[in-house]
Amino acid sequence: MTDRRHFLKTAGLGAGAMALAPSFHQSFAAAGSLGNPKRFIFIRKSSGIRPLETALLDFSEKEKALDKEKQPLEVDLDGHELPKWLRGLDDHKENMTILQGLSAKMSENVHYSFSSVMGCFKSNRNTLSAIKRTTIDFELAKLFPSPFGHVELSFAQGRAGIVSGYSAPAPQTRNYCYADPDTARSELFKSVLNPEAVNSDNDMLSFLQSREWLKVSGIEGHEKKRQEIQIESIESIRERNKKLIELSGSLAQYLPELDPVHDNGGANASTPEKQAAMTDVLIAALKAGLTNVVTYTIDDLGTPITGLPGNETDRVGIHPLGHDEAFGGVPAWKTREQIRISHVNQIRTMVNELKKVPEGNCTMFDNTMIMYFPENGETHHGIGLESPFVILSGDNCNLDIAGRYIRLPFLGNEGHKTLGNWYTTLLNAHGNPIEHYGDLDLEMARKKLDQTGPIQQFMG
Repeated sequence: MTDRRHFLKTAGLGAGAMALAPSFHQSFAAAGSLGNPKRFIFIRKSSGIRPLETALLDFSEKEKALDKEKQPLEVDLDGHELPKWLRGLDDHKENMTILQGLSAKMSENVHYSFSSVMGCFKSNRNTLSAIKRTTIDFELAKLFPSPFGHVELSFAQGRAGIVSGYSAPAPQTRNYCYADPDTARSELFKSVLNPEAVNSDNDMLSFLQSREWLKVSGIEGHEKKRQEIQIESIESIRERNKKLIELSGSLAQYLPELDPVHDNGGANASTPEKQAAMTDVLIAALKAGLTNVVTYTIDDLGTPITGLPGNETDRVGIHPLGHDEAFGGVPAWKTREQIRISHVNQIRTMVNELKKVPEGNCTMFDNTMIMYFPENGETHHGIGLESPFVILSGDNCNLDIAGRYIRLPFLGNEGHKTLGNWYTTLLNAHGNPIEHYGDLDLEMARKKLDQTGPIQQFMG
């Protein structure tokens, strides 16, 4: 496991290294100065979501034909039967959107999207130089400041500790993430659990900052800019740590309790146990006001899956599942469905828990949007033709989308919308008037079809 001291030393020194705690660019907002913040949870899954897997089971014949032919379609979810894997959210249909038809060809597809699905650019196999812009989660975090700004969680590759993430606070800059529930809890609530360590961190950060200032001397161009951002990050961490220590008493009430199976990275915890514990930490961080934006890579092709109902004794591989390999005699399609059900169980917990917390005249969930989507497109070897989204949004969401199954015009047709249009919609609706976020689609450009701006029909 990588502790913060080692991580900061390796990240903070050396040209071209991973960004130093980029989530700390935001300072505390004054209490009540912005009213109730909006919150965004991005949940990335691997191996695709096949569009048919999200189709409603009781479409009329006409609706079924339109959906199959990928023609525009809008249906109220109320009174309709959800696919089996989504039925855990039956009680929240009024908050649900099944969004079909977004293309993501400007993102990396096939097996992995790396940073690109959050930034609408080609990732060139995860090279640092290919990170073209600040990813959408960090852009939203700027609009709703919090102590940590943005939190990234990940079960990718079965890692533990503090590891490289997929989000990006700036071009050519990679975020870090918490790769197991124990590390996430320990770091997010360090001012409660170990305030002495926070003070120790501040001493080390002061040292790093002085060295970094020296390193700026004589450095020009892009590397100088990178070092200046790093120094700014160090100062932000120090200021944040001081304030967190001051507030540690009030933060203590939100401290999540984890089962001992999660100690030291949780090597013996099953996948459902890990997911439930990470969900507890995520919810606690939101309730405590430590962050308003979370990106959660809930699995990737290298994530070992254990303890699934129906495959309790198997170690399931997501990559062979994508190639229809059965585990324990269970067909691949059924195991993939069970994996999605395990993800939906976590979403249901998030919604239920946030709906319990009063916030002004509403609840925390009323100011929250949860987005569950495939990082690599519409199937195991996605090509970006479609990227289905399942969205849960509260009553104060600034978009007019809830309670509906929505299929947009297919790629290459008038009115088609891309992942960039969706992210532009999120930004425009929440205070960033950007003309268009992300790269444009080449096929749409060749056909001279309009593809910039938000999805106007969604703007509340």
